[in-house]
Amino acid sequence: MKHSIAGSYHRIAYGEQEDQFGDLRVPEGIGPFPVAIVIHGGFWREKLKLDQMDQFSEALTAQGIATWNIEYRRVGQEGGGWPGTFLDTSQATDFLQTIKESYPIDLNRVVTIGHSAGGHLALWLAGRHRLPQTSILRKNDRPLGLKGAISLAGVCDLKLMYEVHQLRELVSGKNENPTRDLIGGSPSDFQSRYTEGSPIALLPIGIPMTLIHGSLDINVPVGITEEFEKAAKVAGDDITVHLISSSEHFKIVNPETTEWHAVLNETLKLLN
Repeated sequence: MKHSIAGSYHRIAYGEQEDQFGDLRVPEGIGPFPVAIVIHGGFWREKLKLDQMDQFSEALTAQGIATWNIEYRRVGQEGGGWPGTFLDTSQATDFLQTIKESYPIDLNRVVTIGHSAGGHLALWLAGRHRLPQTSILRKNDRPLGLKGAISLAGVCDLKLMYEVHQLRELVSGKNENPTRDLIGGSPSDFQSRYTEGSPIALLPIGIPMTLIHGSLDINVPVGITEEFEKAAKVAGDDITVHLISSSEHFKIVNPETTEWHAVLNETLKLLN
């Protein structure tokens, strides 16, 4: 049995690029501890970083969960977008297998948990074993096994999110479609990329999934989660959805709100 006398924080590089690192927080007490791979949002763009999930990660770690808050290359950075953003999150996830002997972590109890664009990546990581052998995103035939995946106001369907952004462009007159920027073009231009990069296209994923979404969300419409739930159930997946009527996009990742307790409870439920 591994031991951890006091809680600890470690910034660890999982690759050679500047943004290929993660922050591992280990709880106080005796391990090994279950792990939450925490993935920040920001519509996959450069300006938002992993520090926006620091408080969230610290709150989970205080509850006895080791957290691996990962950074990854994003749109606007060299190597970000397609395929680098996907490959980085895969590499960061599987890197836990490399460091498991150095830290008191239990790789039999690992979940992904992401917010917004991070919710997309949390579900995608859970489904990447279903990628075709020919996919540029398939770099590891023995990916780290997950006990569950949690999407917090996540982009479960890239094609639908593209269409939402396209409608907003028409209304606003602005040329701004983060989904197009991530993939490199439209669904008609890159059909296979939208298929390989979108969680809804990888169903059935085969592990329990929990989706939590605020009904007041104007960043990622709650209908995207509702449509994913329908498709997952048809595919035979184990899925739980919580729609929180009092929450917009950010309350569910703020540990100082009452809404956050739903996130904590579902995380503990999946891990235990």
